Amino acid sequence: MHQHNHSHIKDDSDNRIAMAFFLNVGFTLIEFIGGWLTNSTAIMADAVHDLGDSLSIGSAWLLNRLGRKSANRQFTYGYRRLSLFGALINGLVLIAGSVWVLTEAIPRLANPVMPVTEGMLALAVLGVAVNGFAAYRLSKGNTLNEKVLNWHLLEDVLGWVAVLVVAIVLQFVDWPILDPLLSIGFTLFILVNVLRNLSTTARLFLQAAPDRGFAPIPSKLTLV
Repeated sequence: MHQHNHSHIKDDSDNRIAMAFFLNVGFTLIEFIGGWLTNSTAIMADAVHDLGDSLSIGSAWLLNRLGRKSANRQFTYGYRRLSLFGALINGLVLIAGSVWVLTEAIPRLANPVMPVTEGMLALAVLGVAVNGFAAYRLSKGNTLNEKVLNWHLLEDVLGWVAVLVVAIVLQFVDWPILDPLLSIGFTLFILVNVLRNLSTTARLFLQAAPDRGFAPIPSKLTLV
């Protein structure tokens, strides 16, 4: 019974990650087209960011499945740490995507261009709905991989909420600089949080000792 429940949990995790992957890939294509049509730097930047998210979620899905393989002569401890490796990769990809957003948005501050606000509004509503649904599904998972991926999607939800607010404001005032300012502000906020989470993931991946409550292990001891 325990084995059956354990297998059921793994299947659920796979299904949630797969669903998030296909939703993200499909919406990324819509974003690229919509960003080009609306001439919005924020949307194009988010499209590239979502592309990175899609690759991360896809790799997490694969690594999650590989992590179930049993131990063998080459990998005597099995493959379970591959799932943790996937979480580490996701954090690195998210940092790279955030840096790209900053390099695209900062030059626009000196030469802002008014986007097509109606298109921004429609994409923002769709973005909140798609990413919100995927984040809700992944929030039901307990694995570290799902938690990191959920942060990816929550970041996208926050981004689209900000796009929605800016699109509404631009309907009434001619402030095109809000488009690049939006990208910079939300990206810096996310970058700080991801760096903090990545530090925790890296410590787990390197099997670091807990911060408190344990004495250092003597170097001559052999861990089995």
